[in-house]
Amino acid sequence: MLMWPLVLQVEPGQTRVDPPFLFLGLLPVVIAVVLAELSEGGLDARVLAVLGVLSALVALSRALSPGLAGIELVFFLLILGGRVFGPGFGFALGCTGLFASALMTAGVGPWLPFQMICSAWVGMGAGLLPRTLRGRAEIGVLVVYGIVASYAYGLLMNLSGWPFLLGVGLPGRDTSGLTYLPGAPVWENLHRFAVYTLLTSTGGWDTLRALTTGVALVALGPTVLAVLRRAARRATVTGSHADPSPVST
Repeated sequence: MLMWPLVLQVEPGQTRVDPPFLFLGLLPVVIAVVLAELSEGGLDARVLAVLGVLSALVALSRALSPGLAGIELVFFLLILGGRVFGPGFGFALGCTGLFASALMTAGVGPWLPFQMICSAWVGMGAGLLPRTLRGRAEIGVLVVYGIVASYAYGLLMNLSGWPFLLGVGLPGRDTSGLTYLPGAPVWENLHRFAVYTLLTSTGGWDTLRALTTGVALVALGPTVLAVLRRAARRATVTGSHADPSPVST
């Protein structure tokens, strides 16, 4: 799905391509994966409640820091949520949080499935980190992971929209060296993409996203981790149950 620009078929003389709107059909599939995680017992009622709260916070943080100049706090919450509640929770949080934020900010479009799946991987990866780390070592590992995830997210999102954003170059006429070139070898187009993402994203937006995530993890990570772990230990489901009246014989 993310590699579609590398297998793109372009008609002769065509300089403009649209993103594959067919991928919008993957939204129900991704949501079905989340529902499967819920129905299989991977997330019980109390963890589901935490998922709802964190999804709302992800949507709110994305509305307040929508990636302007690369400053966004979404990864901070995804990483800590996945770290405390595990990879299944992190995957679900990436999907539900980005979906909720898209509805809140009118950001539904062909880019949404890509954002949801990449964010889900970020949360899932945090849950797969070694569980034995605590204290400064844990924060250090989370910071390194957050930086790597920030760059990887930017790289994959750039790849998913590359020909759509820049158009298609014409063989023998393209002098920019940044656009997708139909008929060129895969390695040449990968080189063009690498130059494109380095100049337009990696050195600016992605670096600021990585710095924002790292600073937030250092400054707020220990406190938020303690709160989430306390919620994971002490949150309970309460209710009342009336014993049935004894049956007279």
